[in-house]
Amino acid sequence: MTFLRWADSTREQLRAVLPDALVVLPFGATEQHGPHLATGTDALLAGAVAARATEAAAPLADRPLVLAPCLPFGASDHHLPFGGTLSLSVETATAVLGDLARSVVAGGGRRLLVVNGHGGNRGVCHAAASGASSRYGLAVSVTHYWDLLPADPAVPGHAGRFETSMVLAVDETLVAPRRPRPDPPAGSTVDGVDQHDPKAWLRIDGYTDHPELADAAAGAAWLEQAVSALSARLIELARM
Repeated sequence: MTFLRWADSTREQLRAVLPDALVVLPFGATEQHGPHLATGTDALLAGAVAARATEAAAPLADRPLVLAPCLPFGASDHHLPFGGTLSLSVETATAVLGDLARSVVAGGGRRLLVVNGHGGNRGVCHAAASGASSRYGLAVSVTHYWDLLPADPAVPGHAGRFETSMVLAVDETLVAPRRPRPDPPAGSTVDGVDQHDPKAWLRIDGYTDHPELADAAAGAAWLEQAVSALSARLIELARM
């Protein structure tokens, strides 16, 4: 089937395929990732997983797949105290994602998958998807790419072993030297309850677990698993 990159295509090419296509929109963030990772990590990884999976799925998909440019800004206000962060408020991020969904519909699109790469975007994704679906009649699906991986205590974390390994696999130049660190202080949690506490990030210096244990081989394995799993989901969604 057809595979198009939205930003590389003409309006005529997009107009011809969008009514039958599944549009894939990676959604990341630009925010601090500790003292060792590039601030564009979430956009880099969401974009890489979405692009590789879409290209892999396209020959087997029952409809055209259109890869939209990655949205590189998300809801990251909780990282602002550390610097290095470009954040949208939750309200603005929800509105931006909703406007992009509206634009897909205006161009003739009927199906959208958001591939999220930032934990702070979870609520944004589902609120925007619900709103776009009811307002515009758009079929909107959402996946957080790490949810497609087998359970692992390191996944997803924030700038810890998982993300650092993934970035090493994609572009090792974006990872600075890492020093061993003691175990971050354990946060207080209540089973079955989602908690939002800005002080929790300050207690762990803005990043989780042990990035010094990361390695490119592990990152490549996680990346391959995420791409394979997302590719399979794309093929399923293209049948709907």
